[in-house]
Amino acid sequence: MVVHFDTINGRAPHVDKLKVKRNCTYALVLGQNGKELGRLKKPTDLTSVIKLLRMHVTPALTSLTLLAPAQAQKAKPLYQTATNILYRTGELNDYMRERCRLDIYYPKHLKSFPTLVWFHGGGLKAGNRSVPEELQEKGIAVVAVNYRLHPKVKSPAYIQDAAAAVAWTFKNIKKYGGSPKHIYVSGHSAGGYLTSMVGLDKRWLAAHKIDANAIAGLIPYSGHTITHFTVRKERGIDGKQPILDDMAPLFHVRKDAPPLLLITGDRELELLGRYEENAYMWRMMQVVEHPDTKIMELDGYNHGQMAKPAHPLLLRFIKRIEKTIK
Repeated sequence: MVVHFDTINGRAPHVDKLKVKRNCTYALVLGQNGKELGRLKKPTDLTSVIKLLRMHVTPALTSLTLLAPAQAQKAKPLYQTATNILYRTGELNDYMRERCRLDIYYPKHLKSFPTLVWFHGGGLKAGNRSVPEELQEKGIAVVAVNYRLHPKVKSPAYIQDAAAAVAWTFKNIKKYGGSPKHIYVSGHSAGGYLTSMVGLDKRWLAAHKIDANAIAGLIPYSGHTITHFTVRKERGIDGKQPILDDMAPLFHVRKDAPPLLLITGDRELELLGRYEENAYMWRMMQVVEHPDTKIMELDGYNHGQMAKPAHPLLLRFIKRIEKTIK
């Protein structure tokens, strides 16, 4: 018997409505790994459960299982991962077949859940896909994406791959129980740049017959809003020379873009000008009268450190936006 605590929508059931036998002791088992938190007799409300949760877990709980003790060891994982999925189609070379892959981590016990497409960082030159631990078992699916890298390819190949991965998610998420109405895009550093480019410059998803405005929300972590330094390097431009052209998210500010949450590290600890770039993006989105752009600066965290403390902010953003989706 599974008791779902949906932290995205803030709902939890009343334990008294559960069909459990009287005078029987049950095991309370948490999440994917089946960790037993304790044992209790049937409570009349959630009081006993909440006491156990406060002792053992964080408020980010998404589900727990209430099982008879003998069944506790047989609890099946509530989340599953499908790996190494090729997201590009058509005529592909060996490098595309190697790098254009994704993993999807998704809840098996929920339907129409939010899905986050996640792009790794690495300056468009390095990095590999993974599902951040802080985003696991949170009632959402995470699509972790690899894309081709410099110097084997040049711009706009990185953005083309990112758009193809987002398009794959729109076209396939129903197979895993999700909904294309609840797709978010995020990533750290270079992944943040790709997030903004795919979500703001509509031509990349339009190539796959997807409207970028169908994205539920964009959450770039410490991403460039000017033209990326690797793209500038490809043109022989020094990394300290800012450029703003059609390869810059700032070039594509628009009133009708999806909700946007910009998150950066401490402005004094970030990479050159990264906070100020994002602050300018925030300001220009206000100028074009975008209704939902916010910026958050994580004091005390540098560029590499800021991703982990940003994850709870992302989850809070998704929770807020989910309440507005019909």
